[in-house]
Amino acid sequence: MKNYFLRFWAFGLIFVIWFIFASPYFLQGKVPYSSTYQVNFFAPWSHYEELLGPVKNNAMPDIHTQIYPWKKFSMETFKSGQIPIWNPYSFSGNPHLANFQSAVLSPFNLLFFIFPFIHSWSILILLQPFLAGLFMYLFVRQIGVGKVGSLISSISFMFCGFIVVWMAYGTLSLAISLLPLALLAINKFYNTKQFRYLILLCLTIPLSFFSGHFQMSLYFLGALIAFLVFKGLAIRNIRSTFYLILSTFVGILLSLPQILPSIELYRESVRSEIFQISEAIPFQYLITIISPDFFGNPVTRNDWFGHYAEWAGFIGILPFLLAIFAIWKVRRKIVVFFAILGIFSLILAVNSPISEFFVSLKIPVLSTSALSRIIVLFSFSFAVLAGFGFDRLIRGIRDARKLTIMFGLIGLFFVTMWLLLFFGKIYPAEWLIVAKRNFVLPTALFIGAIVVVFAGTINKKLILFSIFYFLFSVSFDSLRFAQKWMPFDPVQLVYPQVPVIDAIKKNIGNNRIYGNLGAEVTTYYGFPSLEGYDPLYIGRYGEFIRSAYSGEFVKPERSVVKLDRRGKYTDRVLDLLGVGLVFHPIADTNQGWAYPVWEDIKRYDLVYKDNKFQLFKNKLVLARATLFYNYEVIKDDKEIIKRFYSDDFDFRNVLILEEAPDLIIEKGATGSAKIISYTPNKIVIKTSSNSPALLFLSDNYYPGWKARVDGKSSKIYRADYSFRAVIVPKGESVVEFLFK
Repeated sequence: MKNYFLRFWAFGLIFVIWFIFASPYFLQGKVPYSSTYQVNFFAPWSHYEELLGPVKNNAMPDIHTQIYPWKKFSMETFKSGQIPIWNPYSFSGNPHLANFQSAVLSPFNLLFFIFPFIHSWSILILLQPFLAGLFMYLFVRQIGVGKVGSLISSISFMFCGFIVVWMAYGTLSLAISLLPLALLAINKFYNTKQFRYLILLCLTIPLSFFSGHFQMSLYFLGALIAFLVFKGLAIRNIRSTFYLILSTFVGILLSLPQILPSIELYRESVRSEIFQISEAIPFQYLITIISPDFFGNPVTRNDWFGHYAEWAGFIGILPFLLAIFAIWKVRRKIVVFFAILGIFSLILAVNSPISEFFVSLKIPVLSTSALSRIIVLFSFSFAVLAGFGFDRLIRGIRDARKLTIMFGLIGLFFVTMWLLLFFGKIYPAEWLIVAKRNFVLPTALFIGAIVVVFAGTINKKLILFSIFYFLFSVSFDSLRFAQKWMPFDPVQLVYPQVPVIDAIKKNIGNNRIYGNLGAEVTTYYGFPSLEGYDPLYIGRYGEFIRSAYSGEFVKPERSVVKLDRRGKYTDRVLDLLGVGLVFHPIADTNQGWAYPVWEDIKRYDLVYKDNKFQLFKNKLVLARATLFYNYEVIKDDKEIIKRFYSDDFDFRNVLILEEAPDLIIEKGATGSAKIISYTPNKIVIKTSSNSPALLFLSDNYYPGWKARVDGKSSKIYRADYSFRAVIVPKGESVVEFLFK
């Protein structure tokens, strides 16, 4: 029993530290989802006073407007027997699997077939730091670090700034948490030549790419390849290196079901055209590596710098101190490798001519996303180095002279910072109060390290106390940071039932809804919407919607498709795209930000009203599937926009196509179209016409859609700039749209 304890006590400690962090879920019945933020900030819940209350963290809106409802849609679609490759509820239809953050192919989705949705979500979120810590411990132990040093590496990585601030998303942190496992597989294979480690390496790559964040997985792959090159050059075993390269290549091939659709959507989206240095870390912000809240924290509502999550590089003063000591004193090639990787990543993350040059290379994804997120490789590398540094510190603790130099230099930095805070007037007084308060803990931990280390140099018996101090302090500092940031909120506030949701379900039919509602309502409940929030949407659709404001061609926005509430041609778009229901909070009446549904009683009928909301039915809406018997052919994009939004264009009876169809329309043509079945990947429409016609579907045109008319393949024409049309014959026909 004693030997068993000695062998596994480190794993037990990792579990205990993780359990302390996760205890609100296991012991208090709270969930790692900001439900208080949801009911306070998002309609319709924000209109109910009885749901409102204190919000811990309101700095993660994308979870509510993207990640959580997308996951709900994915799981519901899977359970209905389809693969969720198309989302009909945002942007008038948009690729879903191809949107990397949907994480449709993640094996962790199996959780949602076992537990209720919110509990599956909670387990997914909480697994991320645990896996990061466990894999880091195994890796660092394997490359020669002692148990306590490996624990310090493990804890500082599992609760580093990047892992913590992105944990609630269930994507970025998960994608990078697999990095130490991949490096472990490489190192193990070089040492043992066992085939199972090739399999492990191969699987970690798709596991990362399926986790839901392309940029993080590219950083994961870059670090993996760099480590493989380093080990190959160091060991010079050509055969083993070849097998590892082959395993990596197979892993990339296994990732292609996610990568290839995402590349296609990326090319169709506006994001692919935006190359700019985005959210690079200012040099002075690097103080947050050791003092994360030096510039405040969104949780305490006192951050003044902004970009807290994007710039999170925290690993703690003691791991940072130990990493510096490793770089200075440990003469091992692997230490040099991680020092170079960490410093190189830090240089790219900081706002500098080097990062500007990197962005200017216009590398897809990397040059169009927040480059600062590469800071995670700095945190990872310095967490690894901290383990080496701790081992070297304990072994050389009797060498007081060398320790004096290091502590003296870092102590000089602390003294300088405190002098600036008290006498430098570097920031306004209210900012300095925050900075001083949040710089106390790292200073105290540093002073404590000096005391216990030099006590160990005097009395060898006190070295054990030094070990305990470092392990306890790193755990305390990391846990304090993680618990401060991460929300654990009441489960009963996660999508509480409100009457207007039931009313929408009753009245929407096959139509779309319009109003100040995001995916937190439309995608979650399955209400089709013409708006959406995400950079990976079809660029042409964004152009079509934005141009409705004045009728002139306007480029799409970076991440939002929002129809102007008072645009000149807003009503035309609503009618064409099948918006049959308008959601209107009564409190928004006569407010400039709301669509003025109250001004046109001839257009709308009131179909629902309570003391907070109204729902209006659009009497002039076109059906989502409509037969057209007239068309114009215009090939130039801007001319299409100009014609569609011209005052004399009869959009109810005339389609604009980009090429002439093989179609002869008879005089006096009339007919009808009816949607028989509508699912995410398959739409069935029945038509009846006394002449050949064009069936128009007001869903987005996209290369993956195929059409069959009466069982035969049929060409899909792009109609009215961004939508679909097919030719249907005279008589009755069945048209199928299938996304493949």
